[in-house]
This record gives sequence, C-alpha cells and structure tokens, in this order.
Amino acid sequence: MKLEQHQPETPSKWREKAEFRLANKSWLRYSQHVAMMMLDKMEEIGLNQRGLAERLGCTQQYVSKILKGRENLSIETICKIEDALELELLPKAVEKEMV
Repeated sequence: MKLEQHQPETPSKWREKAEFRLANKSWLRYSQHVAMMMLDKMEEIGLNQRGLAERLGCTQQYVSKILKGRENLSIETICKIEDALELELLPKAVEKEMV
C-alpha cells in the first residue's frame, strides 16, 4: 500500500530508452566521442555553448543536445562543427576521396 502511494502517475520509459540505446549503440558511441572532442576543444580555446551556437548559426539548446552525445549528427553539421572549432572529426581518408 505505502509503496503504491509513491509510484508516479506516468509509467517509466526505462525500457524504451534501453532498447533505443541497444538499437543505436554504434552511432551513439560515435556521437559521444564527437561530444568529448568538442568539449575538449571548447575548453582549450575558452568557448562556451553560447559562443559555439553563434559560430554554428544555431541555438544554445541545440549545442547542448550535441554535447550530451545523444544527437544523430548529419555530415553537414559535423562539417560546421569542424569549421567552427578548427577541429578534425571526419577522417582525412574520407576527405581525400572527395577531392
């Protein structure tokens, strides 16, 4: 009885979140790696989320999502991040093939 009083009205979404993480493990790992590289570079050059958002032409909220490492980034966004932070995220082998 007492335990039921503390139960939230909305059901937990832990199962859906766990299934999502399992199904998307590969790109989530890459996204987290990109986020860590970005955070390191931002710290190195003294840039905050708002400053990066200005450089990227997006909102600070979107930068925050990227830095949480759970955003499925497009190649266009990755290139914008590379330019904004002068940081290499895509392997040079991919770039060489394009030239």
